[in-house]
Amino acid sequence: MKILKKIGVIVTSLFITLSTAQAETWNMALAYGASNFHSANAKEFADAVTEKSGGKLTIKTHPGGSLFKGGAILRAVQTGQTQIGERFMSAHGSFDPLLEVDSIPFVAQTYSDAQKLYKVSKPELVKGLDEKGLVFLYAVPWPAQGLYSKKAINSVSDLKGLKFRAYNSATIRIAELTGMKPTKLEAVAISQAFSTGMVESMITSPTTGKNSKIWENGVKYFYDIAAWFPKNMVVVNKKAWNKLDDATKKMVMKQAAVAERKGWALSKRGNVADKKALSDAGMEVGKVNAALQSHFEKVGATMSKEWAGRAGSRGQSVLSAYK
Repeated sequence: MKILKKIGVIVTSLFITLSTAQAETWNMALAYGASNFHSANAKEFADAVTEKSGGKLTIKTHPGGSLFKGGAILRAVQTGQTQIGERFMSAHGSFDPLLEVDSIPFVAQTYSDAQKLYKVSKPELVKGLDEKGLVFLYAVPWPAQGLYSKKAINSVSDLKGLKFRAYNSATIRIAELTGMKPTKLEAVAISQAFSTGMVESMITSPTTGKNSKIWENGVKYFYDIAAWFPKNMVVVNKKAWNKLDDATKKMVMKQAAVAERKGWALSKRGNVADKKALSDAGMEVGKVNAALQSHFEKVGATMSKEWAGRAGSRGQSVLSAYK
């Protein structure tokens, strides 16, 4: 009986050890602050996965670039320096041109169009990331991108020489085609750049402007041009993903779908509330005149053709399916 009891203790101990060994902990790199709606949504996703995994998977979030700065996150996940991360998609066109599809100016100017563009481009996006060792979980758009400026912009000539904050190749190209002078900066550097005079204009979401209290840095105007709806995506290192059992993978994907639905709803809410916050802070919030709108749309048409050329048959098929 004593021998059987000892065997039972050993077997139980071995079972516990094996169960513990199968448990995984993922560190999730987030570029934006904890209060940003993307980060808050990612935190809810991570907590839900941790709770529902039954101890098999714990996800710990690291907001504000505390684990890796924004520009380093995608590479860090791909190389296994961290298991999971969220990254601004269109900042990585050199990684895969398809990641820029949501930042082609004036292709999608409403949430319904942005959703349609996402639906037709997602299969190619997922395939391209998979080939590079990444598993795509979900993507959430920022509110519509508008034009901020320290001075009023009433004509095309007002854009000439304007010092412009860029954050991806699309915004750099817009600056080139409109005569502005681009400087590439991550979102965390916006306030300092405006306060020091390094930049005096930018195209970004009302959410980014509100979060950075851009009005405190002499920015008086927000033009609601609805240029595009760029997305943040959440990706996982494929090797880390393959360590999970099928049931856990299915659960993670289910929670990713929940996070995506909630994220789109939060973005829509912010598209209204955050423009009101800019107005309440004393900024002039409005539209550009017809001549400027026409100018921007011509720039968008040029950039659409250029992007299709870079993206090749994959990009052309996506745009054809969208249109």
